[in-house]
Amino acid sequence: MTIPRSDATRLLDWYRRNRRDLPWRRSRDSYRIWVSEIMLQQTTVRVVVPYYRRFIRLFPTVRALASARPDRVLAAWSGLGYYRRARHLSAAARIIVGKHAGRFPLRVEDALALPGVGRYTAGAILSIAYGARLPVLDGNVARVLSRLHLVRGADSAARRRRLWRLAGELAATAPSPGDLNQALMELGATVCTPAAPACAVCPLSRRCAARASGLQETIPPSRRPRATVEVRTGVAVVTRGGRYLLRRRSNRDLMHGLWELPAVGRGGRSDGLRLAVGRCVATVRHSITYRRLEVSVHPARLLAEPPRGGYRFVAPADLGRLPTSSLVRKVLAALV
Repeated sequence: MTIPRSDATRLLDWYRRNRRDLPWRRSRDSYRIWVSEIMLQQTTVRVVVPYYRRFIRLFPTVRALASARPDRVLAAWSGLGYYRRARHLSAAARIIVGKHAGRFPLRVEDALALPGVGRYTAGAILSIAYGARLPVLDGNVARVLSRLHLVRGADSAARRRRLWRLAGELAATAPSPGDLNQALMELGATVCTPAAPACAVCPLSRRCAARASGLQETIPPSRRPRATVEVRTGVAVVTRGGRYLLRRRSNRDLMHGLWELPAVGRGGRSDGLRLAVGRCVATVRHSITYRRLEVSVHPARLLAEPPRGGYRFVAPADLGRLPTSSLVRKVLAALV
């Protein structure tokens, strides 16, 4: 079963009446659409909106982003998480300026060659910005199509291929493929939700095979969430002249390149520093993906100068100029 053109029109009409007023929807500028799509990967709309607005103020064009130092881009991203996305944006901007005259590439092959751009992201940007007849398949669209066509079973390569094919059939015939793709995403985000879908107000309810079978709340099956890992750690707060000692993280697997407070291990050992570590004065909780951190905060003083290069003293007013985790701000707020 495919969606008849009349139903596609109904879906588009619903979208144009009910879509959320999001800042990236006010433009067909491929740069702004690209930034929004990268930010929205694994992050909710509510969280993204203020970051997006600030990012666009700082880097209003792809040329502005390409000319910015990567550390400045990371600083603008601080707190949004999944920092590899910011590095990919910075690198891709330089490629777009250098190879594509400052315009997000029109050819899907060129788009897919950019760092951080996969099949979904390329389809979203090219269909919304340029009207390309390319499908999208994120979690929201997959849920809508699974219910609409009664696609059973857990996530698998075969199931994803079928959903991509269904999404492609829609994009191939839609009067406005970019708007239709956004309509499917919006429907999944606001109406065809994982739990308690609002079928009574869905513009496609009469075509929905899952609803006809009474299975709209069980298709697709819920994914088993990744087990939470509890982590206990500590940080040292070293001050000098109203500034705080930070170290640059070198772990390439997690938050690489971000500035953070020195970690404190057992016995007061801390990242190669010689410190006199005091008692815990506060405890801060922080989440990083599936990790739940319980961070003890310890005032400390240096017994020897820190190694050069990886450490610096930073005034609170200058924190916004450095790429830092939101954990740094949480710890400093706990000391007030």
